[in-house]
Amino acid sequence: MSKSAIPSTYHEWRHCITVDCGIPLTTEYVEQRIDALQSDRDEHTKQFVKLYGDQYRQQVVNWFKEAQAELANG
Repeated sequence: MSKSAIPSTYHEWRHCITVDCGIPLTTEYVEQRIDALQSDRDEHTKQFVKLYGDQYRQQVVNWFKEAQAELANG
């Protein structure tokens, strides 16, 4: 992983979620996170955007969608 604590690539992000945080990327979890991150009403999403910006939020949504595609393809 890079020197930054904030992932800048899909590989870094996936490692952060699955290894550092110990969260399995299940279909259910990935779908929930995509829905939440795309909701302007979700309080956690509002805080995320305040901290990291909307461009990074969209990047994280894209990474979740990439994980979703991997899960669908087995």
